[in-house]
Amino acid sequence: MQEGRRGRRSVPTAIAVTSSGLVLPPHDRQTPPAVVQPQKTLEASLFGMHALIEQHGYVIVLHSTSDETVVARRLHTVRSVLESDRIALLGVDLPPLGLALLAQQLRQLSVCDFSPGVLASSVRLLAHYIYAGALLGSVTKLDRVPVTLTSHAKSWLPGAQFAVLANPRPQLVRLNVADQEPLAGPEFGTRLLVAQGPQPPSDWVTATLAPAWQVQGSLPVPLPEGSTRWWGTGKLVEFAAGLSDVSVLYQLVSSVRRETCHWCGLELIGDRCGFCAAPLREPESPPVRALPRGAT
Repeated sequence: MQEGRRGRRSVPTAIAVTSSGLVLPPHDRQTPPAVVQPQKTLEASLFGMHALIEQHGYVIVLHSTSDETVVARRLHTVRSVLESDRIALLGVDLPPLGLALLAQQLRQLSVCDFSPGVLASSVRLLAHYIYAGALLGSVTKLDRVPVTLTSHAKSWLPGAQFAVLANPRPQLVRLNVADQEPLAGPEFGTRLLVAQGPQPPSDWVTATLAPAWQVQGSLPVPLPEGSTRWWGTGKLVEFAAGLSDVSVLYQLVSSVRRETCHWCGLELIGDRCGFCAAPLREPESPPVRALPRGAT
């Protein structure tokens, strides 16, 4: 159990992302790489996805809900042309670095003894335990997290800095003020990923946030190419904290009751199938039998 029951499946379910910037370095030699889909042309995407299905059996594609329409359309076109029910297209409402961390966790779990259906339906559960945010030098173009008019106005002041949490609960804090409130952090052990933009505002994330959150280590990683657009500024340091121990991830997912999808027959956890998106069927109520006259 210490290793998360790895190695039980000879060919793990393939995990795909929509850009190379969402592929984080593997934790160890057992963690498989992520595949980038879609590719440059529709033909290449079709051949690539077909090869993944032939090799792995099932493919889980993670993409941001803020992805350009062309990206989402291409993915759905590929699945439709291949007429495959073995491709799960899962849109996730996380900033880029948080999405990359989620993909890495799924890659770790893909070599455990989870079925493809459980892996796909675990995405929403895993995302809930990811703390994703950024240190920003401006919030004037931030539209992913609620920003007050006062914050917009103060964003124009020289040297203004804002700590923003996008997941699991949105929060915006202006730094270096007298009544500064702390940025809500996880109440469990995490590892912190830190990606600096071309114009980082300061070292606040590593010098202040990491000790306050009591992280079990921090790792610098390249800034995903979509981060500047997502956060609305190049003056940023993006961060994401989450579980990194595969045995803990395994226990988290395996602790949830498994069901069988009434539509496609795959296993699932939660209330929706990750592959066909069918909701979990409500248990049927037993028929009400009429009492005979005079009965109480």
